[in-house]
Amino acid sequence: MSREYLQRFLGETIRVVQELDINVMDQMVERLVRLRQGGGRLFLCGVGGSAANCSHAVNDFRNLAGIEAYTPVDNVSELTARTNDGGWDSVFGAWLRVSRADNRDVLFILSVGGGSRERHISVNLVEAIDEAKLRGMDVLGIVGRDGGYTMRRGDIVLIIPTVNPSNVTPHTEALQAVVWHAIVCDPRLMLKGNKWETTAALDKGEH
Repeated sequence: MSREYLQRFLGETIRVVQELDINVMDQMVERLVRLRQGGGRLFLCGVGGSAANCSHAVNDFRNLAGIEAYTPVDNVSELTARTNDGGWDSVFGAWLRVSRADNRDVLFILSVGGGSRERHISVNLVEAIDEAKLRGMDVLGIVGRDGGYTMRRGDIVLIIPTVNPSNVTPHTEALQAVVWHAIVCDPRLMLKGNKWETTAALDKGEH
């Protein structure tokens, strides 16, 4: 039974990848190229597994693409202090304010549902998006389900297709990583190769 489940899960993953909207991904690359050219900063926000993805993505955008990128989830002390003092819903919006984000910068949301004030799910993402819009920032997103608030107010938003409602969360969080890796490794953005690939090229005598 478990083997059947694993085969089904991987089959679903293949379908999700095949149904990704490459046009939206291309728009993201172009927007991030302009961001770098204009000297803007990239702010990534997410919760749960998407928060971990934000931290990883910040590393890749900074190290491989030369984009000044940040995420509030990398500073546990500040994040918990803001939660304690002002509440969880306001932490990301307050962080954008103190970061003096402006219209040269971009907010990038990673989320399964995209945030919903009505259902009180990931309201901190909703408030981050509202704060970003007040500051004239573009909002990008990689989200699942119907995209939620991120889809409604975002400028370039990729929805991870739902092929099995029972696996929306794992597929969305896994594909977030696939998508941002594809974006950051796009030749238009990538300035520096990954270590293992460049090492392998040197071993073969390639220059």
